[in-house]
Amino acid sequence: MMGLSTGQRKKSQMQRWLLLMLLWVSWPLVASQQPTVLVMGDSLSAAYGIEQDAGWVSLLQTRLNGKAVIVNASISGETTSGGIARLPEQLRQHTPDIVLIELGGNDGLRGLPPSQMRNNLRSMIETSQAANAQVLLIGIDIPPNYGDAYRSAFTRTYNALADEYDLTLVPFLLEGVALEPELMQSDGIHPTAEAQPRLLETVWPALELLLENHRNSQAGDSPLPQATN
Repeated sequence: MMGLSTGQRKKSQMQRWLLLMLLWVSWPLVASQQPTVLVMGDSLSAAYGIEQDAGWVSLLQTRLNGKAVIVNASISGETTSGGIARLPEQLRQHTPDIVLIELGGNDGLRGLPPSQMRNNLRSMIETSQAANAQVLLIGIDIPPNYGDAYRSAFTRTYNALADEYDLTLVPFLLEGVALEPELMQSDGIHPTAEAQPRLLETVWPALELLLENHRNSQAGDSPLPQATN
């Protein structure tokens, strides 16, 4: 069998080079359609007391199966004040399309003024929106240690902010978990590994809606994975 001539070899090499250049140039366009989700939370989202890969944020990443980039910037013990301090750098570094704000629980456990928490969360919402990110606000409830008036003011904060900024709201992250002793760790505050799928199911419908909104604004993206029972 006769080999390729010099001219044919050069033509073949040029074709391969052009193909590689085309793939290299088109790769950022494909990657840009993949949304980035930034989770700004506390121990409830940082998998406190359990294996990291058992936490609900890790389970979310598994469910999405590459359909989104998940950045978990949650820190155990974080307050809304800490969230404000860290958020600008997280936005600069990751340029998220969606920001999940799951903070406030530690403010409530420490008895910090609900008005302060509201102002801090308001600042995080506005900063995220200024960076062109959609915001999903995730609420929490607290024990009545500081009285019913304090607890009521605390929980109203999330609804008030969701109304003020027209946000998608998950009212209570531990819905169906907090009052089930077998799903809570011995401290009575943090959910067990067995409870994490329930946390994901509580967050998923609201997050799925935001992801769909993003997908609809992008051309050629594939459908999101469906939840399984």
